[in-house]
Amino acid sequence: MSDRLTKIGVFYDGNYFLHVSNFYNYDHPRRARLSIAGLHRFLETQVAERVTGTSLAKIVDSHYFRGRLNANEAQQRGSVLYYDRVFDDILTSSGVTTHYSPIRHSNGKKGERGIDVWFALEAYESALHHELDVVVLIASDGDYVPLVRKLHGLGCRVIVLAWDFEVTTDNGSQLVTRTSQDLIEAASYPLLMHELIDSPDSASERALIDDLFVDAKSDAPKKEKKKAPKEIIYEEPAEGDVGDRLESEIFSLKNGYGFIKYPPNNLFFHHSTVLNCDFADLLVDDHVEYTLEHNDKGQLVAVEVKLLEEE
Repeated sequence: MSDRLTKIGVFYDGNYFLHVSNFYNYDHPRRARLSIAGLHRFLETQVAERVTGTSLAKIVDSHYFRGRLNANEAQQRGSVLYYDRVFDDILTSSGVTTHYSPIRHSNGKKGERGIDVWFALEAYESALHHELDVVVLIASDGDYVPLVRKLHGLGCRVIVLAWDFEVTTDNGSQLVTRTSQDLIEAASYPLLMHELIDSPDSASERALIDDLFVDAKSDAPKKEKKKAPKEIIYEEPAEGDVGDRLESEIFSLKNGYGFIKYPPNNLFFHHSTVLNCDFADLLVDDHVEYTLEHNDKGQLVAVEVKLLEEE
């Protein structure tokens, strides 16, 4: 094996990483979130064994990108500020540089803009200035294919961590997550993480996979949430056609799913359909916008749920 250090850079699409971590915490039998430190140990081992054939492979640069609420809005949402700080501490302790884009307000709605461009520029500059040998992308969007080609032009090998999974919700809806096939084909070494996690090849690989997860039960105080009213009386049923964008309030929240007020039966929604915030940030009575759809059983459900700006 070569004695030359293989330098690795890791770049997180924060929303995608959170979506995958929520899947393992809420929907997968492991019922645990992904560990940043464990993921880094896993990547160093994978690069050493599968990519470069060297025992000296280390992460020398890592960056995390995500949009988030400003301080005043986060403070209004109970313990969101606290949990943001806890996760910042986790990232910092693992040597990850954070990049947060403020969530913009437009016509009473929230969204993040330009963060994928920021992600790509930072990854390219880091590879160029740090002379990285391997760049790891924790992302799923085909829009990153030009970045992969540019990194190959610098002589970098590119690993894409790909997760594909399906979730069957309590009301029978099928929710699918797929990594862009174009991105997988463009990568030097795509790692199909869902297969590695569910079917490790050896005891040593199983130990690495187990190290990818943290205990779902932590000692951190639980987030305070507003109590849902025991009974709400509606004068008239809600109206709307499939495909319509509607607005309402959250009626109840449970472990990974919730219901939106839509009399007489209310609408089920799954954590993976929340677009502009973490499911854990939602509170009962929050005002949301959503699309009315049918699930596989023909039942009305809410998808593409967006938290609306507080008035």
